[in-house]
Amino acid sequence: MKHELLSPAGDAECLEMALEYGCDAVYLGGRAFGMRAGAKNFDPAQLADAVRLAHAKGVKVYLTCNTVPTNDEADAYPAYISAAAECGIDAAIVADLGVMAMTKKYAPGLDIHMSTQVGVMNFASANELYRLGAKRVVLARETSIKDIKRIRENTPEDLEIEVFVHGAMCVSFSGRCLLSKYLAGRDANRGLCAQPCRWKYYLTEETRPGELYEMTEDERGTYILNAKDLCMIEHLDDLIDAGVTSFKIEGRAKSAFYSAVVTNAYRKALDCCMSGEKLPEWVLPEVYMVSHRHYCTGFYYDKDNADMFYDNSGYYREYDFAGVVESCTDGAVFAVQRNHFSLDDELLILSPGLEPVKFEPKEMFGEDGVSIRTARHAMEKLKLPYERSFPERSLILRKK
Repeated sequence: MKHELLSPAGDAECLEMALEYGCDAVYLGGRAFGMRAGAKNFDPAQLADAVRLAHAKGVKVYLTCNTVPTNDEADAYPAYISAAAECGIDAAIVADLGVMAMTKKYAPGLDIHMSTQVGVMNFASANELYRLGAKRVVLARETSIKDIKRIRENTPEDLEIEVFVHGAMCVSFSGRCLLSKYLAGRDANRGLCAQPCRWKYYLTEETRPGELYEMTEDERGTYILNAKDLCMIEHLDDLIDAGVTSFKIEGRAKSAFYSAVVTNAYRKALDCCMSGEKLPEWVLPEVYMVSHRHYCTGFYYDKDNADMFYDNSGYYREYDFAGVVESCTDGAVFAVQRNHFSLDDELLILSPGLEPVKFEPKEMFGEDGVSIRTARHAMEKLKLPYERSFPERSLILRKK
């Protein structure tokens, strides 16, 4: 069985990084019907360009059409999915049976992937969706490895199974959440989630207005709805044994830096699982380089995993994204700065498929050719004399 690494692409740069760092497929959104309205996403011309770029590298493109549309939105869907199909996308990710039916009617050549929003947790649901025309089911994040194995054993071999292996999780059932609409007027089911599950909550008593009570003994209060981030990089072998086809990284609203680093780590981890090689020591630390909450294994090993919650809402990361290598010629690294860094900082270079290496340039020149020690201007082109070359789109990282 071919096992697929599926990476997020919130915009063109995220797409380019995911492709460069080893994904087998990308999922991305258009300007409507996707669950990440806050991402830049792709207009029709950009979508066509994205498909051409991905297909040139042998990478598939899946379009997120997984919101729960209103009647007016449903009216617009046939033209939307027809145009997307003409761009050459490989599949539509859908969460609504009406959207599924319209996709079959107006884009009959497309594969249909049933979103995690559908909440598939058993083989009966998976089989019925297969009968209706689904090529793949993206299982609910509440599904355990034991249940994944049972679903695989009781479904057709050509029904693909996709699961999330990394990234943020919702406390609500498979992401079907009303809390954001209720508290912030932003409908999570149409891609506008305000993430109220990450907010800090206290308890009040009816006869004591204004008095706030902590719900735990932690002096910071409690985050009773806030889930930790998922990280299964050390457990891909268990998911492979259970019958998973596609390993999905969450993060269409996240940065190109995130897409590159996490894709790079999981590419190596998945390849090691398939070849039987030991995971190199440098792979696991990479997932700590990006901004993340504390990691956990979700519900894969314990459906009542209380350790998933009761964390604070803070993010952690060990490195900043300092720049991108554009080329290496004439004994110098030419890069574009992304964030402030100095020659006195501890720097790393991360290249596709390779262990990060120390980067210790002695000089740096700005766009005007003037020697500088600190790069202060985002998107400035820099020249750093260096004896070693690196591939294009290698990342320059600064230790925090």
